[in-house]
Amino acid sequence: MSYYQHPSAIVDDGARIGDGSRVWHFVHVCGGARIGRNVSLGQNVFVGNKVVIGDDCKIQNNVSVYDNVTLEEGVFCGPSMVFTNVYNPRSWVERKQEYRDTLVRRGATLGANCTIICGITIGEFAFVGAGAVVNRDVPSHALMVGVPARQVGWMSEFGEQLNLPLEGDGEDVCAHTGKHYVLRGRTLEMREVVS
Repeated sequence: MSYYQHPSAIVDDGARIGDGSRVWHFVHVCGGARIGRNVSLGQNVFVGNKVVIGDDCKIQNNVSVYDNVTLEEGVFCGPSMVFTNVYNPRSWVERKQEYRDTLVRRGATLGANCTIICGITIGEFAFVGAGAVVNRDVPSHALMVGVPARQVGWMSEFGEQLNLPLEGDGEDVCAHTGKHYVLRGRTLEMREVVS
């Protein structure tokens, strides 16, 4: 075994877990799950069968990653945040054929206790604040807060808010990394600075 598994964790036959990953107390990983390298699954995490988790993701305590959720590399899922996979659930109505795909792109952060409604895409390096309810696609680098979530700013790859308008033209530099960001309309891009 090339990953750590706490004795209380259950990893079903068939699950694939990459080198260097850590599966902590009371975790349950279903047999169809595909988990990358250096992933941390905190206490009481559940990972469904039709789930893909990329390298270097951190999934904090009490998170259930249900079927049809894909996390690209470097995604952070804060404590007790929630994924869904059925848009209109009823106890008496079977809707497993209606699961909607949810994609969380590379480097995104999903804050503690936020809720991600199924069928959407969270863009690269987006940042969803604690307690937010996200019910539509989120642009890359967007800072989202509230219920329902609305965009209030832009975030650097480092996780710091940039001094930019929500839309229009603008430029800023991340104080921690020196990376240069350019806003055109409603699209933010990182540009390499050539010296």
